Amino acid sequence: MIALALAFSFAAAGPAFANRCPRDMAAIDRALQSAQLSASDRQRVMDLRQRGEAAHEAGNHEESERLLDQAKEILKI
Repeated sequence: MIALALAFSFAAAGPAFANRCPRDMAAIDRALQSAQLSASDRQRVMDLRQRGEAAHEAGNHEESERLLDQAKEILKI
């Protein structure tokens, strides 16, 4: 019974984690508007953001978060 309740709680939490990706993408988009980056860093952030969105849409939120975190690190947000 406890195992079933625990499994249900993890299943219910999945969609909550998925909500982080769109918030991160929006934060990256806002930061890119005024970020002072080299052309190569700007391109890297845009690539990471695009790959993060693709991973999110494919349901791979762990990979999406990893990629978006890299972009946020470059942007220092």
